Amino acid sequence: MIPTLAPETLAGLGWQALALADLTVLLAVGVGIGTRLGMKRWGLPEALLAGALGLLIAPAGLLPLLPPQVIHLWDQLPLPLLTLVFASLLLGKPLPKLGGLWRPLSAQVLLALNLAFGQFLVGGLVVLLLLQPWLGVSPVMACLIEVAYEGGHGSAAAMGPTYERLGLEGAQALGLAMATVGLLASTVVGGLVVVLGRARGWLKFAEALPIEEALAIVEEETPPLQAVPMDLPLEAPTVEVPALWRRLADWAVNLALAGVAVLIGCGALAVLRWAADGSGGIFAMVIDALPVFPLALVGSLLVRLILERSGQTHWVSASIQGQTGTLSADLLITAATACLDLRLLAHDWLPLTVLAVAGLLWNLAVILLLAPRILPPDWFERAIIEFGQATGVAASGLLLLRMADPGDRSQAVTAFSIKQLLLQPLLAGGVITVAAPLVVSGWGLPAWTGLCLALVLLWSGLGLWLAMRAKAAG
Repeated sequence: MIPTLAPETLAGLGWQALALADLTVLLAVGVGIGTRLGMKRWGLPEALLAGALGLLIAPAGLLPLLPPQVIHLWDQLPLPLLTLVFASLLLGKPLPKLGGLWRPLSAQVLLALNLAFGQFLVGGLVVLLLLQPWLGVSPVMACLIEVAYEGGHGSAAAMGPTYERLGLEGAQALGLAMATVGLLASTVVGGLVVVLGRARGWLKFAEALPIEEALAIVEEETPPLQAVPMDLPLEAPTVEVPALWRRLADWAVNLALAGVAVLIGCGALAVLRWAADGSGGIFAMVIDALPVFPLALVGSLLVRLILERSGQTHWVSASIQGQTGTLSADLLITAATACLDLRLLAHDWLPLTVLAVAGLLWNLAVILLLAPRILPPDWFERAIIEFGQATGVAASGLLLLRMADPGDRSQAVTAFSIKQLLLQPLLAGGVITVAAPLVVSGWGLPAWTGLCLALVLLWSGLGLWLAMRAKAAG
């Protein structure tokens, strides 16, 4: 007897196919229009435009063409898509040799830690001193700056359900809106900072390019972690295989490797939840709400490590892994933006604006006041790329660096790339980003804000001390 699928199952598969097809077409249209507008040259993803078009044709939009079932399915996509982004993140990149890295990278790492934990700090202070007394907002709102600025649209979308379970209504819409503000501010405000740096003589190397020339030559497709690319081809087969089939085989192998990274993450999460079942307390609460995507990054690291140790890195392609991550992130941004609830966004525009401005002012203070005191002589180039990433996305940082250092003579890209590898598992969507709202809910916002203050003072003091030692030795 041939098994048959139930009608409701067939209907569900039909809706899933329609939702995927609609999302793909929407992204293609957004990319086509965005390319003509030159959005990526300004550090803005075309997927953001695609999401805005989706918002226009959503059931609550001006042209309600999409059925509610499609929007419901899109609303469930951010977490699995972000998991795939993290699973592919380290697979195609050679792992850095950690020996001897701390001294040349210490200042870069400490600057990034100050930016991230400072965003938690100013968010906590703003909520405690202003937003809670005046507007009665949820204390979890204090974490929105870091999840949106450092983490971006992907982290904001994936963490939205966790924030909402902890009492912050409309968290996903607020996070996505703040991430969009960060993208715009990183380019506009960052460009003004480069102009200021040129006027004040902060640029170590050649004169900065005008923004038009910088936009014309900025690398649009190369992600920051591929400063030292390692895309080795597969071993040539003994039998001639058509190029198309060989390409499909490459994609199948690389998707399978990413799938193994996801499986490792799922297994690690299952083990952690089993261990946390009998522990109780804050640890159990954190593990219970922990999504799989930070652990998929650990899986990506382990798979890469196994490939390097066994001499089998020829099986992995940096370009395919990069394209997998980019496509997943674009689909994520498109789906999440199209599912925004504009009514909730309009209701909370005031606290959102206050937090966005506070986070931007903190980022500016760190790169203008702390960076010149702890970074090497090419401090401005190193700081401006961190500002772009910590406010918008890594592409924004690269754009600003191209404006400040068109000849690529500073060590900013190398230091930034390795720093990303070291800190990505923790911040910008990593374990700390996930744990922060849970700690706020469990310990209380004053305790979390006090911890962030202590850490910011520690990172700043350590950076200043190392800089004084280097100056005395040199």
